[in-house]
Amino acid sequence: MSERKGIFITLEGTDGCGKTTQAKLFKEYFLELGLDFLLTREPGGTVIGEAIRQVILDPRFEEMVPETEMLLYAASRAQLIKQVILPALEAGKVVLCERYVDSSIAYQGYGLGRQYVKKVRAINELATDGLKPDLTFLYDTDPEIVLNRAIGISSDEGISGGDRIERRVPAYHARVRWGYLRLAEQEPERFVVLTTKDKSPQEIFASSKKVLQERFAGIFTS
Repeated sequence: MSERKGIFITLEGTDGCGKTTQAKLFKEYFLELGLDFLLTREPGGTVIGEAIRQVILDPRFEEMVPETEMLLYAASRAQLIKQVILPALEAGKVVLCERYVDSSIAYQGYGLGRQYVKKVRAINELATDGLKPDLTFLYDTDPEIVLNRAIGISSDEGISGGDRIERRVPAYHARVRWGYLRLAEQEPERFVVLTTKDKSPQEIFASSKKVLQERFAGIFTS
């Protein structure tokens, strides 16, 4: 892997936790500071990745097996890293990505069954060539409450609206959240967990911005 000069930051959390809103606030902040940055997302971020995203999230493909799902996510990730993320880091840019490997471990690992965690890790070691974020924000919230409000009424059979992943039963989303918190416990030096309950997007971002300013003094200053 080539030497990287930039900073790699990822945003994680269950569906509906507010990652996309935070990403927009980060973008505004980076523009205000005049930083050279890249904002991207997973799955997607490239022409190939966006095509894979459509397949992964399409509710018509309910028969998709766990191994196919984890491989598709990893394929999209590999393309994004080689085509977009690594060149940006090598150019010294700040790279902000909505979702990364932690999403796969939480969703395709802990969510689908803990027996898949090792498989997901192994597949993504190949996909990423060992590239890890410098900092990961985990926006923690109750996934069932958020999904109920955003896309439909949940039940033991699943959720009435949303994409193929969002439609899974509440117990699945609860396992995903537990998986995220477990990952944060395992790597406290990389993860920053921010609770979103009863907080506005601006309040949450203020906490995020404070972390950036403390971790990377001299770069993220207003």
